Amino acid sequence: MTVMKQLAAAAIASFVLSTQSAPLESLPTAGTLVVVPAFGEVKHVNDQAVITLAVEEVDKDKVAAASRVNQKMKQGLDIVKKEDPQASLKTQGYYTYPVYPDEVAPPPGQPRKPRVPTSWRVGQSLQVTTTNIAGLSKTVAAAQRIMTLNNLHFGLTPETTKQLDDQRIAATYKNLNERINSIANAMGRKVGDAVLDTVDFEGSGNYTDRVNVTGARASSPMLMRAADTAVEEPSFEPGETTLQMRLVGKVRFK
Repeated sequence: MTVMKQLAAAAIASFVLSTQSAPLESLPTAGTLVVVPAFGEVKHVNDQAVITLAVEEVDKDKVAAASRVNQKMKQGLDIVKKEDPQASLKTQGYYTYPVYPDEVAPPPGQPRKPRVPTSWRVGQSLQVTTTNIAGLSKTVAAAQRIMTLNNLHFGLTPETTKQLDDQRIAATYKNLNERINSIANAMGRKVGDAVLDTVDFEGSGNYTDRVNVTGARASSPMLMRAADTAVEEPSFEPGETTLQMRLVGKVRFK
């Protein structure tokens, strides 16, 4: 290696060592505005169930089908009221429509015959909202002697949701304070040097409330059809609901 190359290599090595040993300067943070997202969540066992029970009849005579539906709905209402007197009931979804046979294409050159219904399908549903989770299986089994279970959803009562909302706000604000402390330490500043400028609980549009519900759910038309005999009680697990919140805080350092 020539003398010039040796001198160049020594100069480069000296520069690298001096760079590595030089202290890292911190950026000035006076007047800095820091945007801090925060997150919080609370969980609670579901204490409310909403079920949909239904009756449906098919008959060549539309009046006969409607009469049987009306009779079964009345019987079903009586059963649910007896099993769960505190439940909130709401009848809904009454329908009547014709049932046509499979259409057969006419021979070439022949006009298509008008379609004539072979029967009528009539039905109605009942929405039941209850907090009697312990007795839900017994109520559903009793109703299934006449009706079908079309849908089941577990959730939280409005009262429980409000109580959890207070806890959710507190948890989210606590997380904001924790993150501000961490940011101040990383910037080499004291928390006392920071002033909380803005707290946006609306989340600026992109930070919206999210609700995750975990629990039993059954949802397919005419899911469980039962005869007018005793029905074994179904098994339900209410699960839990997780309420989440995001907020955005703006912190300015002096």
